[in-house]
Amino acid sequence: MSRGAPTVTSVAEADALPHPPGRLSARILDTPGLEVRWYRPPDPDPQGPHDRDEVYVVVTGRGRFERAGTTVAFGPGDLLFVAAGEPHRFVGHSEDTAVWVVFGPGSGGA
Repeated sequence: MSRGAPTVTSVAEADALPHPPGRLSARILDTPGLEVRWYRPPDPDPQGPHDRDEVYVVVTGRGRFERAGTTVAFGPGDLLFVAAGEPHRFVGHSEDTAVWVVFGPGSGGA
């Protein structure tokens, strides 16, 4: 989606969106300087570093999140920050884990 996209996207709508080939997340919004995706991490989570800062907003699920050598517990409502270039992934998380992913300015993405 881009400018002119709906103001509200529900979890059900996000779950119904297709994932582009080779991607594990669905694009919700893409405007200059901002990209939002919907991600249900598999186990194991195969993510690697990205070339943009990113924020995860946990909608459902619980588990641990590894970022640049540290591990934190997470649950619904938590916000997780990852700086560009930092290794990160979800580990030991429940099957219902789902997050909004917000990428800041830059190129590339999840």
